[in-house]
Amino acid sequence: MSEIEKQRSAACTRKTRETDIEVQLTIGGASEVSLDTGIGFFNHMLELLARHGRMSLSVKANGDLRVDGHHTVEDVGIVIGKALAEALGDKKGIRRYGNAVIPMDESLATCALDISGRPFIVFDTKYSGDRVGDFDTELTQEFFRALAFAAGLTVHLRCEYGGNDHHKIEAMFKAFARAFREASSIDPDAGDEVPSTKGIL
Repeated sequence: MSEIEKQRSAACTRKTRETDIEVQLTIGGASEVSLDTGIGFFNHMLELLARHGRMSLSVKANGDLRVDGHHTVEDVGIVIGKALAEALGDKKGIRRYGNAVIPMDESLATCALDISGRPFIVFDTKYSGDRVGDFDTELTQEFFRALAFAAGLTVHLRCEYGGNDHHKIEAMFKAFARAFREASSIDPDAGDEVPSTKGIL
């Protein structure tokens, strides 16, 4: 493991009147996962994010679930995004770009990602229902928007087609995870250069 890879850990928190979030993560290496958001399906998706993104991830979230899951999901996205940005540091030596095409039975999701420092998201999918288990389907977009803007990522994420909302959302989480894994991986030919003509990202 290179010196750059050894340094890629972060711990971040966010406490508001609506949520209290603690996140610890490490980019690269074996995936150790501890998740407690109070939303079962969301825990499952975060585990997929960690496993397929090759991250260790700990999330403890106490939110106003008596209202709904919106604040919890959005704020977890913000804190994970901040932790990813901190763990990436000056972004020296990374590949910067990543993409993935992921099938999940009848569903197909794609993600193209740039660790650009310029937050932007294009999110495109349609659902057949409002909920999967205890999770509002529309919160998928809220999570990825919050993460992308907090981490400084440009993300194009879509489910091309599918029939089962669980499969669609799972495919999108896996596609994002695999694209981020590629983009954040160390390029052995890059040395300690930042992959930008500007010299910074």
